[in-house]
Amino acid sequence: MQTLLEVLRKTEGFFAGKGLEKPRLQAELLFAAALDCKRLDLYLQFERPLPEEVLAKLRDWVRRRANREPLQYIVGETEFRDITLKCDPRALIPRQETEELVEHVLAALPEGATSVLDLGTGTGAIALSMAQERPAINVVAVDKSKDALALARENARRLGLEARVQFESGNWMENIRGTFDAIISNPPYLTDEELGTAEPEVNAHEPHAALVASDNGLADLKTILSQARTRLCSGGFVALETGIAHADALFAHAAALGYSRYESRADMSGRQRFFFAWT
Repeated sequence: MQTLLEVLRKTEGFFAGKGLEKPRLQAELLFAAALDCKRLDLYLQFERPLPEEVLAKLRDWVRRRANREPLQYIVGETEFRDITLKCDPRALIPRQETEELVEHVLAALPEGATSVLDLGTGTGAIALSMAQERPAINVVAVDKSKDALALARENARRLGLEARVQFESGNWMENIRGTFDAIISNPPYLTDEELGTAEPEVNAHEPHAALVASDNGLADLKTILSQARTRLCSGGFVALETGIAHADALFAHAAALGYSRYESRADMSGRQRFFFAWT
């Protein structure tokens, strides 16, 4: 019977031959999920023999990862801030940049804020993080994809937050009433050309409708800015994750719509990734 370390080394070499970045890390993450342990715990059981049922599961997972299926879809979950989300091809995999967006929003919310709207909720990452980290705030989450909305609801139940988030079906704000202290979205903002040059994990596996927008990636960003203008409380703001070349166009659009103040913010890599506009 092969030991964990023997199989791990073979997997690392296999991934390296397939051109995966950080093949050792990729292998360790798969093994930890398969064995239901933390990655660092693998180092305490290198001599552990792996039974055939575990090896069969690992063979399938390794094959799928070598074919560039995202690791998050293979293991079925991903970490986002302080929560663990079920993750599958019904929705986009939450990114670190979106975690940063939530951090910016939390810092910008005025004291006494009571309502937040999350547009294009996908897995529910933004809405559920807001509900967990700000229990006093009412959160509404919207998605036009019934599959994505079902996934978000599943995550709400898993986290015990189903009573804290109201889920609505619709295309952006078409079915939304009332006003909000903040409207947040990570909408599609890639062009077809950008998607064509993306890694296979993105291009071949994630839902294109959650990634690509017309008008050089600006169409949905502009729509949200336009609709949010009348759905914000006095002093409220809209917060968007955007393409890194979109700031100037969004400045012009926000000015034309009559927002009182707007700004672009950089992500941790220094790229202009977030756009905020206040009523």
